[in-house]
Amino acid sequence: VQLVESGGGLVQPGGSLRLSCAASGFSFSRYGMNWYRQAPGKERELVAGISSSGGSTNYADSVKGRFIISRDNAKNTAYLQMNSLKPEDTAVYYCNAKWYYAYWGQGIQVTVSS
Repeated sequence: VQLVESGGGLVQPGGSLRLSCAASGFSFSRYGMNWYRQAPGKERELVAGISSSGGSTNYADSVKGRFIISRDNAKNTAYLQMNSLKPEDTAVYYCNAKWYYAYWGQGIQVTVSS
């Protein structure tokens, strides 16, 4: 089982990034997918989630209207489009698959700074 995040990096405030989470080794289309983040000194928090079919999504209040979660079950990949980024979005972002089991990616750094 693998979840591999990509697309992170350094971006200026107001900029955009698109994170990808490539899954392998399990039935991706059966699992809900989530993005979490953890900033230094803070607890890991749920940022966004999407149902197995992609028909239902949910977001943390802090990212509503700025972030969009999506998935492509044919490609076994989940995405997080992050727009209007703020310095407080700086964190390590983790991909999570959840159904019968829960799987985690290794995390990817996103830094929002001028």
